[in-house]
Amino acid sequence: MAHFRRNARIAALQALFESDSSGHDPEASLAWLAEEQVLQQTALSYAQELIRGVIENKTRIDSLIKTHAPNWPVAQLSAIDRNILRVAIFEILIENRVPLKAAINEAVELAKTFGSHNSSKFINGVLGAISQEKVNSL
Repeated sequence: MAHFRRNARIAALQALFESDSSGHDPEASLAWLAEEQVLQQTALSYAQELIRGVIENKTRIDSLIKTHAPNWPVAQLSAIDRNILRVAIFEILIENRVPLKAAINEAVELAKTFGSHNSSKFINGVLGAISQEKVNSL
């Protein structure tokens, strides 16, 4: 089960990154990626959920990033870091079907693979602060 989610996260991240960088429709980018990478249907469906969830909740998600990373304006974050955070925050706070630690670990792994040298530490710090707030509010 985790394997299809990882593939879905990667595809969603790539589509959101492309949209963020070039303005292309993320759903169209995902369709192209699904063909190129031969995504299985479960991964494609989950990637679509992630993309739609991020788009529908973008203002709320970006506000959380701004609150928990005040020294890093959202617009000035690298597009890859910004979109890793968006996907993870959607999974952690809005979708809430993935265990908290799993969502954070997956985001950190995406940052290690696609981000810069310091991306994984930054992503971990922001998501750690957001998750602590979530735990405290329960």
